[in-house]
Amino acid sequence: MNLPFGQTRERLSRHYESTMHPAGYHGDGKTRDYFEGWYVKLISADRQHRFAVIPGLFRGSDGSSEAFVQVLDGLTGQSWYHEYDAADFHADPSNFDVRVGPNHFTDRGVVLDLPSLHGEVAFEGGIAPWPVTVASPGIMGWFAWIPTMECYHGLVSFNHVLSGQLTHEHTSMDFSGGRGYIEKDWGQAFPSGYVWMQSNHFPTAEVSLSASIAIIPWRKSAFRGFIVGLWRNGELTKFATYTGAKTRSLEIDDNEVRWSLASRSGLRLDLTADRVDGGLLHAPIRTEMHRRVEETLNSSVRVRLTDRTGNVLFDEVGECAGLEVHGDLDELTAMT
Repeated sequence: MNLPFGQTRERLSRHYESTMHPAGYHGDGKTRDYFEGWYVKLISADRQHRFAVIPGLFRGSDGSSEAFVQVLDGLTGQSWYHEYDAADFHADPSNFDVRVGPNHFTDRGVVLDLPSLHGEVAFEGGIAPWPVTVASPGIMGWFAWIPTMECYHGLVSFNHVLSGQLTHEHTSMDFSGGRGYIEKDWGQAFPSGYVWMQSNHFPTAEVSLSASIAIIPWRKSAFRGFIVGLWRNGELTKFATYTGAKTRSLEIDDNEVRWSLASRSGLRLDLTADRVDGGLLHAPIRTEMHRRVEETLNSSVRVRLTDRTGNVLFDEVGECAGLEVHGDLDELTAMT
């Protein structure tokens, strides 16, 4: 049935506003088969305290729903999943402003009141999001406009300075002078196979890497899609499926992930990530928030960027790196 013109125009307007604000909440009107979560990484200045805190909402295909805040202690690998009623979840559709029970997350900082972790950490000097334009509204490029993607991705801040304190099991932890990073995912489910890596702890200040490659359902088939952003002193170098970049090779074994890419302009990017033990996080499948994904904040990623003549533009190792390697890796590596 065709919608009346007024309703069609209103729906298109909502889609436009939502797409142009990737940091905001996209779930208004979604009653099932939907998840949304924000990944907030907090690393102290001495790197002795490393946490990923993830607020979000899940609505199952059976009509069940729950809000949550999950926590990963990046040093110990311990993780906690705190479940809340869906009515305790509130989020702004235009900005990063999320409340789950007494916990509050914004682009200015976080206030936590969890059994395992509580306190307040501010983000000093503002955040550094992936640029948004009509032609390329965020990290997904023009794919963000397609309304039938299984999973969408957003990058809220490459890097920002922290201040404040958290208390974990009666131990006070100072995050002043530390570094933070924020990204998010939303849609129906995580990809069936993917690699994700991220670090903003390089020897050169103001450098951040975010990189992911995944099996992307497409109509009745699938393709291997990827997005890489190397952010240096406010300048962003992109390698992505939508920019025409190509994966030259992708190798995954028990010790490393080795990934080589080439851009249309002749730049080459080589990434090597160490696989180390991590902790288990809940991740969305269509029926539940299933405990299945191992993530670490103790990896290291070597990033080597060269131009078409072989001149080295950047060659450093990022520490305190987040790394997830999950799912059907044989299919992922076999795709071209």
